[in-house]
Amino acid sequence: MGLKVKIDAAIKAAMLAKEQNKLLALRSIKSLILLEETKEGGSGELSEEAEMKLLNKAAKQRRDSLEIYKTQGRADLAEKEQAELAVIEEFLPKQLSPAELEAKVRELIASTGASGPGDMGKVMGAASKSLAGLADGKSISETVKRLLAGG
Repeated sequence: MGLKVKIDAAIKAAMLAKEQNKLLALRSIKSLILLEETKEGGSGELSEEAEMKLLNKAAKQRRDSLEIYKTQGRADLAEKEQAELAVIEEFLPKQLSPAELEAKVRELIASTGASGPGDMGKVMGAASKSLAGLADGKSISETVKRLLAGG
């Protein structure tokens, strides 16, 4: 079942349960999907990979906003972003724990033959493809950097 169908079902459930915050978050996700499907040059259908990229981008935006609101002491806005992030994460694959991420990155370093910080680009290219959706780019980058530096 495609993401759009899952989102539609979740919207109906949220409407019936009168969950306004969840409904707003779901509608924003559906809006992103519809915009992506109808943009110029689009095929009208999104691949599963494109759907995950879209969800990851939306989750990253919410995390960034959440961080900003917390540093500015805006608990009301931070709470709203946290609620939207929780809804988006329901549709994302389970994220890797730091230990699991480190193990995967060690495998990639071994398979690419990387030996030091100069090989970061080679490892990041492979890591970005194989770990897409399983961890955010920032944590992947930090782990690769730390392991290549000998950590």
